[in-house]
Formats: sequence, C-alpha cells, structure tokens
Amino acid sequence: MQAEFKKAVADVTPLKRHKRVALKPPAPPPVPHQHRRDEAAALAESLAGPLSVDDALETGEELSYLREGMAGETLRKLRRGHWSIQDGVDLHGLTRHQASAAVAEFLEQCLARGLRCVRIVHGKGLGILKAKLRKWLPQREEVLAYCQAPANEGGGGVLLVLLKAKR
Repeated sequence: MQAEFKKAVADVTPLKRHKRVALKPPAPPPVPHQHRRDEAAALAESLAGPLSVDDALETGEELSYLREGMAGETLRKLRRGHWSIQDGVDLHGLTRHQASAAVAEFLEQCLARGLRCVRIVHGKGLGILKAKLRKWLPQREEVLAYCQAPANEGGGGVLLVLLKAKR
C-alpha cells in the first residue's frame, strides 16, 4: 500500500515556500459577559436582603403566593383552572430591567381592562426572571395570588396570576 502511494505521487513537486498560506489559529470562544453580569447581580441581590420566613420555608422550585387575608381555597382554585386565562405576556429574551417594565405595563393594562386571570411566561432557563417575579409580584397591589401553571399550560416556565376585580 505504501509502495502504491509513493508510485502515485512520484512526479509531484512540492509547493514553493512563498506560495503557502499561513493559517491563523482558531479564534477563542466568546466570553458571555452579560450572562456573567446577570448572575453576579442576581447573587448580590439575593445576599443583600434578609431572608423572609416564606423564603426560608420554601424548599421546592414551584412558585406560589397568596396575599394575606385571602382564603387558601383561592390558590387551590387558581391551580385547578377555576378562572380562565384571559391574556398573557412572554418575557423570553428580555433582560431583567426590560422584563420588570414589561410586567408592570402588562399588569396595569390588565387591571384597566378588568382582567382577573393572566399568564406570565418567564421560561425555564436559568431561573433569573422566575426569581425576580417572586419578588416583583407580591409588591403589586393588584396581585392577589399566583402559582406555577399546570404542565399543560407551560409548567415551571409559566405563572398564573390572579388580579383584583375591577371596581
């Protein structure tokens, strides 16, 4: 086999040095600067404030919230689809600042339209927006309760939110 190869390339002349192209080494992989900044900011924020009793007691990944004074049955009804989902917002691809503004605007519009049950899609990914929603939503007066959507509605990447009735 080696003899056949030598015979096949016997009349080949090597290229002259000046006609060769020098290959550049491959570029290094990109550095995810924004991803690192987001993770560092989320870590700093989580370490900055005191841990609430609810935060300390919650051991699962499922998000849920029930405003004080509301009946426990409200959260069960929300989980079971008692209220039909009337609108939704998708936060995929947004930074946490954009997401914060989008959620605030969306909830204000829903309240003005008299909607009661809405969907917020935060995605499963790294969970940064999920953690942010956990802090943002209870601060909003119009939010009475929220919970993770059932699997057929998006599961761990979606929250169902119950809003105050329009007066």
